[in-house]
Amino acid sequence: MKPTHTATPSSAPRRWRWLAVLVFVALGWAFIEVSGLRDRISLQAVREGFEQHRVWGLLAFAALFALANLVHIPGGFFLAAAVLALGPVWGALLTYVAACMSCMLTFVIVRALGSDALRELKGALARRLFVRLDAHPLRSVILLRLVFHSLPALNYALALSGVPWRHYLLGTLLGLPLPILVITVLLDTVAAWAGWTLR
Repeated sequence: MKPTHTATPSSAPRRWRWLAVLVFVALGWAFIEVSGLRDRISLQAVREGFEQHRVWGLLAFAALFALANLVHIPGGFFLAAAVLALGPVWGALLTYVAACMSCMLTFVIVRALGSDALRELKGALARRLFVRLDAHPLRSVILLRLVFHSLPALNYALALSGVPWRHYLLGTLLGLPLPILVITVLLDTVAAWAGWTLR
């Protein structure tokens, strides 16, 4: 009698979690494309939005940042738009707040859908990575933020890694300021060299 291969009780739910995350990303991309929102997102559009509606512009900026992060649009674009529209200081501060909110929202949604699905990955490399993450979760998140900023793929990976919420939150709050500052200084330098006027 041939043996039958059935999914273990733990593997089946995790497969559904992966499917849920993939469906969520696909639906997000579909919404961006069908609604025409992708064509409306540009440096000029964001800058005009701030100029015409300062308060609503701030709220719209934060909302768009969060939505873009969920569908894997990098946050560097929004930092550039905020710096060009508001100047280096206020642009960097707004981006920091929006990036933190976006990272938190991504964590909550993706963790709810996928739990710790990455833990099912096999192999020596995966085991070593998780051992280091479990041993130093806060330091790991900070270092990853310093290198990858608010990169959507990093947010998804951390959400699915099983890292505790408090370490993700604190690591994000502590890890984001430096890369935002560095990028802002670079933008300010390029703007000065190109003759652009930053507020």
